[in-house]
Amino acid sequence: MNKTGRILNIFQWVLLAISAILVISLMVNVSDVDSDPTMGRWINTNLIWAYILFILAAGSAIIAAILHTVTDTSALKRSLISLGFLVVVAVIAYLLASGEYPSGVQKYVDNGTLTHKISKLIGTGLYATYILLFIAIIGMAVSSVSKLFK
Repeated sequence: MNKTGRILNIFQWVLLAISAILVISLMVNVSDVDSDPTMGRWINTNLIWAYILFILAAGSAIIAAILHTVTDTSALKRSLISLGFLVVVAVIAYLLASGEYPSGVQKYVDNGTLTHKISKLIGTGLYATYILLFIAIIGMAVSSVSKLFK
C-alpha cells in the first residue's frame, strides 16, 4: 500500500471512530426531547455529522469520477457522447412540452406558485422521463432479441 493509501485508510478509521463515539453518546443519553433539552443537541450533532459524511462521500465520488475521466481519454469521449445525448433528449422534451396549465390548478396560479415557465419545465421533465423510459424499454428488448440469435 502506498503512502496515499495509508493516509486515506487512517482518515477512514478516524471518521469511523468519530461516528461510533457520536452514536454511542447519543444512545447512552437517550431521553425525552421535551424533558431534556440536551437531547435535541445530541440529535442535531449527529445529523450535522451525517450531513458532513454525506458531503464528503458525494464530493469524493465526484472528484474520483472527474479524475478518472480526465486521465482516460476513451472515458472522456464516452462521457461527452452521453452528455450530448442527454442534452438532445432535454431539447426534444422542451420542444414537446407545453406551457399551458392543466385543469384544477387555478389555486396555484392565483397564489403565484405555478407560472407558464414552471408548467413548461414540469412538462419538459415528464417528456424527458417518457423518452428515456421508451429508450430503456427498446434497449432491453433489442438486447433480449439479439441474445436469441447468438
